[in-house]
Amino acid sequence: MTDNTQLTDCKIAERVSFVSIAVNLFLSLFKFAAGVIAHSGAMISDSVHSASDVFSSIIVIIGYKISDKKPDKDHPYGHERFECITSIVLAVILLITGLGIGKSTIDIIIGSSTKEILVPGTLAQIAALVSILIKELLYRYTIVYAKKINSSSLRADAWHHRSDALSSIGALIGITGAKIGYPIAEPIASLVICLFILKAVYDIFKDAVDKLVDKSCDDETTAAMTKVIKEKQGVESLVSLKTRMFGSKIYVDVIISADGTLPLTNAHQIAQTVHDDIEEKFPNVKHCMVHVDPCKS
Repeated sequence: MTDNTQLTDCKIAERVSFVSIAVNLFLSLFKFAAGVIAHSGAMISDSVHSASDVFSSIIVIIGYKISDKKPDKDHPYGHERFECITSIVLAVILLITGLGIGKSTIDIIIGSSTKEILVPGTLAQIAALVSILIKELLYRYTIVYAKKINSSSLRADAWHHRSDALSSIGALIGITGAKIGYPIAEPIASLVICLFILKAVYDIFKDAVDKLVDKSCDDETTAAMTKVIKEKQGVESLVSLKTRMFGSKIYVDVIISADGTLPLTNAHQIAQTVHDDIEEKFPNVKHCMVHVDPCKS
């Protein structure tokens, strides 16, 4: 049953990611062409942001493919952390790209007078409007499926789409400002888009590092787990609850106390009930280990 569910989730993530890749490739090429034709540095920078979302979607696919592999001799705990390594590589590539855009934009601002800065054409405005509409729709499409399969990587991909829509709004403002007589607004908008790219770098890198260093899951999830454990019949108290992120999955270590006079079989059954409930009610939990201490009278 579990394998079929994982396969279904993998297929859903692949389908959503392929849609994202196709849309972002179209938008990236469209915005780049519009930027070149309409002389808009902001639109060219925005096209790079769209291209970065292509890499983000590819990471989702790779992550699901690798994490779907069964544990083997060399990787007895599974393969989920390979996604984190890929994410860090992507973050480095995006960082270099973002800094390159920022440097070229600053050179334009410092080295040119406002008279020398080309005023972008109307095509750049149209491209920005198209991008805002499509990226917001893509965000809504992706977030629906992220919630459906409880996927943190798809959820992050959805927010990348929304950040791209926001950067397109910045480009539209800059382009419009340049057309009404403030040409410096356009390279400034390009610089703001650079900051959006660097923010995406930070988010990707932080998420990957958190999952590599066994960061605990969020407080809301921990509180929900605590409630489930304490409500189990036979659990006298919750001694300890530890969680750690392992790629997109969660490992849970629980220590409970039970009546010390119970037979071993009964104590084991209490632990098994806690184990089964945690893994059933929290789909991202890959494994739950439960230890039972005798309750002190």
